[in-house]
Amino acid sequence: VMIAFVFVLLLSMMTLAWFGLKLLFPNQPKLRVMGLFGCTHKSVAMGVPLINAIYEDNPLVGFYTLPLLVWHPMQLVIGSFLAPRLSDFVKSEEERLNINNEEEAEPSV
Repeated sequence: VMIAFVFVLLLSMMTLAWFGLKLLFPNQPKLRVMGLFGCTHKSVAMGVPLINAIYEDNPLVGFYTLPLLVWHPMQLVIGSFLAPRLSDFVKSEEERLNINNEEEAEPSV
């Protein structure tokens, strides 16, 4: 039940972030994709020490970290699924918007 709830919550947050970023960056597909992952991805490296600091004397601290320990691998699975699709999205949007991403060649001396 918790895994399903975390899955739905993560997808909801990613959907909300995606459409919110569409409003903020309508002509910048790379920023939109970067924002999608930046808004919804939280780190176990930051979360577990923070939870331990807040609930250090509580014997249920392990249960408090459980949602984060489910959230993090789910981020990786969903992100791995979305990465090639988002890459294609960026390419198609850049073509549609005529955005030239080729870096200018450095002048040779």
